[in-house]
Amino acid sequence: GDWDVMVIDSIDVRRGVERGLFDALPEDRLPIADLFPEVTMDSSTKIDGKRYGITEKFGYNTIGFNKAKVDANEMQTLATLLGDKYKGRIAIYDYYLPVIGMAALAIGKKTSELTEADLPAIKEALVKMKTNAKAVTDVVASQTALATGEVDILVGGGEWVTAGIAKENPDLDFSVPKEGAVLWSQSLAMFKDSKNKDMALKFIQYIMSPEGQARLATSSCYWGMPASTKAALTDEQKKILRFAEQPGFLKRAQPYPAPDEALDKKMQDMWTEMLQAQ
Repeated sequence: GDWDVMVIDSIDVRRGVERGLFDALPEDRLPIADLFPEVTMDSSTKIDGKRYGITEKFGYNTIGFNKAKVDANEMQTLATLLGDKYKGRIAIYDYYLPVIGMAALAIGKKTSELTEADLPAIKEALVKMKTNAKAVTDVVASQTALATGEVDILVGGGEWVTAGIAKENPDLDFSVPKEGAVLWSQSLAMFKDSKNKDMALKFIQYIMSPEGQARLATSSCYWGMPASTKAALTDEQKKILRFAEQPGFLKRAQPYPAPDEALDKKMQDMWTEMLQAQ
């Protein structure tokens, strides 16, 4: 009961509302019209006509790479990850949902329509990626591997990996390939039992203001795309985040897979089998 505002994955806002955790936000006092339309996430953040979450930051699980070491044109298609040209020079981010999403996109499937029948073909694509990989590892280790040159490609990486360290290594970049990328986004929600609802709203309004959006997008923990098209980023920050290219990226991006419990378990089992593949 001591917290007023929560940062939550946009797709989880509905769950919080169903559990009675969040209060509705006054839509007319928030800059909804300034958001990139694809990240308003109304199907997740609005319930029964009321807004309970507002997207503050988003980005992509996609291909992060060192453009001094790889052909950037080859990073514009996920097919490259299934071939062996960069064998031993790839790390895979060890989180099953976005990378399963990328494997699905690589073989022409939509992340929002995956069923158990799709799993054998997705597993085949994942095993090809794993065979080419030097490591399947966590966020910190995979980011370090790319930053130090231990690997040249990170599957599941994106602006949240490369943008923050682009100053130290300007060769680090990311692509949103022609087949698409997996879109992540996080929202702000206000707790129903907040003792300071006025201050909570003011805080949300600040985070969604042009200044707040720029500071959030370039925060030291990790960079990401600001949800607002009005974010007060510098020209250099916009270039690093590929801000001008967002409309095209968002058209190609697809949501995180959102399997039901039974399919989720099968996806986790498939991921474990992929990790054990030689």
